[in-house]
Amino acid sequence: MAHEKPNLNVVFVGHVDAGKSTCVGRLMYDTGNISDQILTKLKEEAQKHGKVGFEFAYVMDNIREERERGVTINLAYKKLVTQKWEVTIIDAPGHRDFVKNMITGASQADAAFLVISAPAGVQPQTTEHLWLLRTMGVKNLAVIINKMDDVEYKEETYNKVKEEVGNLLKQVGINPDETNFIAASGLKGDNIAKKSENMPWYKGPTVLEQFDLFPAPELPKDLPLRMPVQDVYEITGIGTVPVGKIETGVMKAGMKVIVLPGRTGKGIEGEVKTIEMHHEQLQEAVAGDNVGINIRGVGKKDIARGDVICDAAKPIPIVEEFVATITVINHPTVLAKGYTPVFHVHTAQVPCRFVELIAKIDPKTGQVIEENPEFLKNGDVAKVRIQPQGNLALETQSENPFMSRFAVRDAGQTVAAGMCTEITKKKN
Repeated sequence: MAHEKPNLNVVFVGHVDAGKSTCVGRLMYDTGNISDQILTKLKEEAQKHGKVGFEFAYVMDNIREERERGVTINLAYKKLVTQKWEVTIIDAPGHRDFVKNMITGASQADAAFLVISAPAGVQPQTTEHLWLLRTMGVKNLAVIINKMDDVEYKEETYNKVKEEVGNLLKQVGINPDETNFIAASGLKGDNIAKKSENMPWYKGPTVLEQFDLFPAPELPKDLPLRMPVQDVYEITGIGTVPVGKIETGVMKAGMKVIVLPGRTGKGIEGEVKTIEMHHEQLQEAVAGDNVGINIRGVGKKDIARGDVICDAAKPIPIVEEFVATITVINHPTVLAKGYTPVFHVHTAQVPCRFVELIAKIDPKTGQVIEENPEFLKNGDVAKVRIQPQGNLALETQSENPFMSRFAVRDAGQTVAAGMCTEITKKKN
């Protein structure tokens, strides 16, 4: 069965307590995707946990631990059908220690809503979220200035926050004049799915309308098949089911595939037996689809999060070392040769060593401003040589931009983000 509507993956990001989950929960409720019965139940549960007003957040935070702590830990996925799209909403955690899940979320997104709390304004993490979205290639962004009910729906507060966020957007190369800012209250439902009567001064779209204003994602169907594995499930009657988003290419039932790097680093071959999306069996799935599949010849021990399922005829390279362009976002001191943090590449996490700092680059012109710098500091853009300390599947920006981006993390912080430009393949 074909899609009735094209798929759009949208991530909601923002600082903890900016009200992301509440906005999404309210959206699902106001569009009829959650019944009154369920909401009443969630309301009672919220009161029981002493979290009055958290019922909308509970729609997304449906894991018990999250309810009790009142924070979003895992990525939650929800479906929403708009005039134009079948939307998969990814609610990404705002909490520091959950940024790595957020990276995975952003790397799957075609568009993003950045949620900012009107009373709190820009927070330190806001910049980090923007850099991540940018590096992960999310170009289409809208900003929700949430909790307008907490600032008496004042236009002045909205304008002040809008200006602050606008300045940040400029820093990461997004034009604020071409970005929609939505004045909203997730809790009260202002401008989420329905126009608010509390802000007659606001003339822009609702959150629901904004989905249809996002441009269609580029679906790179003509590149070779690449499906990074997000999770692996054991399902009774089916067997091992890896799930993830097809980043590029087309997957067909009966196709010969290879899982790389796999446990051995040499990959394991198999054949696609079944493809399932939203509980429907498909004969084929394409770039942009979130699917669960079963591969003949590939069992639970052969495949894990971070592996990439590829067309057997066009496998992804396993790299010995690679050259990348990185931006240093948030390093506590300076970044020097020999530094070995964890690289988050598609869904994989591999420690990698900086073996050479080749050159510092002017981000505006791309010209080299210093050869072989001693060290790099926050804000620097540089060309560097990197050696994975494990098996890493990666491609260059020119071969496959969707499989070339990464974030660098250390001690719970995103230190840098970048993209691979050259690779030296591992010799088997």
